Amino acid sequence: MTATLELGALAAATDEAAPGNTAAWHRICLVDDLEPAWGEAALVAGRQIALFRTGPAEVFAVAHEDPATGAHVMARGILGSRGTRPTIASPLHKEVYDLETGECFSTPGLSIAAYSTRVVDGFVEVEL
Repeated sequence: MTATLELGALAAATDEAAPGNTAAWHRICLVDDLEPAWGEAALVAGRQIALFRTGPAEVFAVAHEDPATGAHVMARGILGSRGTRPTIASPLHKEVYDLETGECFSTPGLSIAAYSTRVVDGFVEVEL
């Protein structure tokens, strides 16, 4: 079961961007709110993001929209790896994407947006 993390005033209050930089870090949730090896969807600054906790403090974020179909389902994808690269497979047609770069291993020309993440004081933050 995939839950959607609801964001409200917390996200707006914790956004930060360096002067002259349009990217900002958005506080999403406590890292402990994410179940290991399970996807969660979050709405961040108007974007649907899929979050995956792969270790005690290791979290990846990609677009929730499946690049092949346009359906917002990636949080329901299957975690895995290609060698040392962490991956997510689409739950619809099983295209496999690198969680760090967004590169599609199985279908040339496809890619998914991958976002930088960090854990600060126990909170997951995503840079958009």
